[in-house]
Amino acid sequence: MRSDDERERLRQTFGAAAERYDRTRPSYPELIFDRLAELGGLTAGDRVLEIGCGTGQLTRSLVARGYRVTAVELSEDLAAVARRNVPDAEVITGDFEQWELPAEPFAAVAAATSFHWIDPAVQFSKTAAALRPGGALAIIGTAHVDGGTSEFFAEVQKCYERWDPEHTRPDFRLTKAESIKDDFDVTPGGFFEPVGTAREVVEIPHDTETYLDLLQTFSGHLALPPERLDGLLGCIRGLIDDRYDGRVIKANLFRMMVGRKR
Repeated sequence: MRSDDERERLRQTFGAAAERYDRTRPSYPELIFDRLAELGGLTAGDRVLEIGCGTGQLTRSLVARGYRVTAVELSEDLAAVARRNVPDAEVITGDFEQWELPAEPFAAVAAATSFHWIDPAVQFSKTAAALRPGGALAIIGTAHVDGGTSEFFAEVQKCYERWDPEHTRPDFRLTKAESIKDDFDVTPGGFFEPVGTAREVVEIPHDTETYLDLLQTFSGHLALPPERLDGLLGCIRGLIDDRYDGRVIKANLFRMMVGRKR
């Protein structure tokens, strides 16, 4: 379990890898947006607030669906790339917890791999305050699951046990997607009631360089001291090149829980 101070430090790390984040983080499957429109009752022209847009992976598709998107992003580096990628969205640099809500409410709030970074004291209360009556909250997450090049992901744990032992459980193994529940809880505080979910597994191929690039966008890797990160990446590089001919496939579970404002 990470301390609150360490959690806040990790929250601040992503901007250091903005361009890498942009080129390596995957987009979201269309099923997510189909279900968001269905469960949230959204139509083109509706206002959508995105919390923690990164460089615009989710934002692109929200705009493509015809929504008027306002995105709040903590990192100026990430926000700058998002503005470049999605000029039709309004991208605001700021801390959602401190950001002053506009007078006009939103039809939906979407948070993709970002909701857990929000201060629990205001996660649901401020989100609800941003929404119109009956508005939708969509919490979207990704999980690395068993699949793709399964043998590699079992073997690579030895690299983590050597170079990041404090945060690595010995003999850790990935979970199968069907064993992961749709357990994002939207009910704390009584602001929302759950209305539905979406989930899809996508297998994404990587060569050695793109996989190492991807790893350097995750907070746990970015927080490692440089010499330990170099050792970890070197260990992983050797494994992919020597044992897997320079290519691995990563299985990602994309899942969403939608709540309706009471």
